[in-house]
Amino acid sequence: MTQATVDAFGPDAEPTRLASIRRALTAVGAPVVRAATPVVRVVTTTGWLVLAAAVVLLVVGATLSWSELLAIGFTAVGALVAAIVTILGRTSFRVEVTLSPTRVVVGERAIGRVDITNVGSRRTSATRLELPVGEGLAVFAIPGLAPESSTDELFAVPTHRRAVIDAGPAVTVRGDQLGLFRRTVSWTDPIELFVHPVTTRLQPSAAGLVRDLEGQTTQKITNSDIAFHALREYVVGDDVRHVHWRSSARTGQLMVRQFEETRRSQLTILHTADERYYTSSEEFELAVSVTASVATQVIREATAIDVVTEDRRLRTHTAGALLDDSCRIDVVRGATGSPRDFARDATAMLPVPSVAVIVAGSRMTATDFRAIEKFFPAETRVIALRIAAGENPQVKIAGGLQIFTVGTLRDLPRVLSRAS
Repeated sequence: MTQATVDAFGPDAEPTRLASIRRALTAVGAPVVRAATPVVRVVTTTGWLVLAAAVVLLVVGATLSWSELLAIGFTAVGALVAAIVTILGRTSFRVEVTLSPTRVVVGERAIGRVDITNVGSRRTSATRLELPVGEGLAVFAIPGLAPESSTDELFAVPTHRRAVIDAGPAVTVRGDQLGLFRRTVSWTDPIELFVHPVTTRLQPSAAGLVRDLEGQTTQKITNSDIAFHALREYVVGDDVRHVHWRSSARTGQLMVRQFEETRRSQLTILHTADERYYTSSEEFELAVSVTASVATQVIREATAIDVVTEDRRLRTHTAGALLDDSCRIDVVRGATGSPRDFARDATAMLPVPSVAVIVAGSRMTATDFRAIEKFFPAETRVIALRIAAGENPQVKIAGGLQIFTVGTLRDLPRVLSRAS
């Protein structure tokens, strides 16, 4: 017996044969599954139950010659056949879903419109159209339409809370009255409605948060900048452009200028979305409104700004983009171990700010605010905004850090004026 023959009947032959059988079944079964999926998908749970009941009743009735069971079984089969007829046929629609406007503030009215046009050559039968809107479902009864005729339906979008609301996809539904079969066809992609947080207008220069748009000096000495610091003796390699000729002539030796390094104003808002720092959803929403109000004002003044939470960095190239992204801020749970960890992780890829604003709920303690403040270098000015819904505005000093309490959005301009 050859080695090949031995291997064919050896201990490894069984797994090899099983793998071959599995590949063969997959090759044959995959096309069958693809072909059967559209058919199986239209059968509802009720339809499967009726089908199973019909099979059981017919088998038991035929075995026991029980005419009543056979009658019920054939009735169930008849209902299935009649239900199949209701989902046969093809419709040709053009469906357009529009929202007006696509961006609103919490509480503003938003109206949607669905336009349905029969683009086929035959008259359509009455159809039901379903449109998911956020967590709800809008259902429209579409009458029969002649070729090239159309109809439209209006619907209201709930805007009582900040959110990004998806409208769509619009699907037509055909099915029987018993709910045995349900055939759906999708006609549109989802479109988004942005429900922006309520904001308040602040005074120019973000109420004093960023005063010097040209740059703030640091303690670092450099040989090239715009903030003059002092004169020193010339050293080989110094740029001759910085030689101060008048002083050089007076002292008899070359003197060059030294500068204090400056940097463009950079504001960073650290908005914690951790639920452990908030007492209620209303307090969390107030915090989002505070963050959006400060950020949009800074963006309008063309000052560099970053806005970060535990799980996202908001776009800040325009005020509109910032407000759109603020709609996506949601509560997180235990994303970081400590406030300092939050500050470290959120700002890891950001430039060092000249001003850092911390926005947190009433459950963040002064110790927590101080832990974040200590993360930043000494030249960074840190301002803490403690959001406590319903409380009176006040300021608390903790180790040199000013912690401002904001109880309502209308308090924000006055609070920030005190921070200037």
